[in-house]
Amino acid sequence: MNTLTLFYDARCGLCSQVRQWLSGQPAYVRLEFIPYDSPEAAQRLPGIQHLRADQEIVILADTGEVWQGAGAWVMCLWALQEYRTWSARLATPVMQGMARQVVHWISQNRIGLSRLIGFKSDAELAAVAGRETQEPACRVRHDLDLID
Repeated sequence: MNTLTLFYDARCGLCSQVRQWLSGQPAYVRLEFIPYDSPEAAQRLPGIQHLRADQEIVILADTGEVWQGAGAWVMCLWALQEYRTWSARLATPVMQGMARQVVHWISQNRIGLSRLIGFKSDAELAAVAGRETQEPACRVRHDLDLID
């Protein structure tokens, strides 16, 4: 396995923040991030719309394996150099149930948590960046502008 593709909600501040954090971590495998509702997601993982990717993260390995929810988060940790030990702990039978409950609770409350913490989503940041590049902050006047 060389690459994990993470399908995430680009309209969720928490999801976008986690994507940013994951992309900055040293990893054993390449991590790719694709919004779950993009045309590229549908092309890379046909049938993704049936996997409730709007509710829980979905991961696709370049080997064809797919994980969702708590299993997907365990795979995220497995991919990271500093957190692989944690993935092994969370994958044990004793910890799987707790991990599943925590991930489910966070997934169900991620939008509210994003607002509470003030996390901006990738979609919001892209919209702001788009407005900034379209609207000049000030207008430069030239000497000839003063002549009528």
